[in-house]
Amino acid sequence: MDLSNTHDGAYHIITVNAPRIDAAAAIAFKEALRSATADGSEDVLLDLGQVQFIDSSGLGAIVAGLKLVGPARRLDLACLTPDVKKVFRLTRMNTIFAIHDDIASASPRRAG
Repeated sequence: MDLSNTHDGAYHIITVNAPRIDAAAAIAFKEALRSATADGSEDVLLDLGQVQFIDSSGLGAIVAGLKLVGPARRLDLACLTPDVKKVFRLTRMNTIFAIHDDIASASPRRAG
């Protein structure tokens, strides 16, 4: 799974460079996400702007990513396409993840 990484000071931004996160890609996605987040201490913003389709396996891989970052960091989502946003809404995962319309509007919540 092709992921690219950038940092903006507030977030470690991980962009998914693939049109699908489905059963065929979920394991590779989870491993790539594990590798990308292993050394960081920043909150993570997962940019899903290129993802056009996600199934239950892909959703499970993103939930696993939440566990990978651990309780001290956040995993927020950004740039969801309409179909992907619908999956998060229908599964009520939009109540678990902070979902931002775009990268610029994302702001991690820090404990004072």
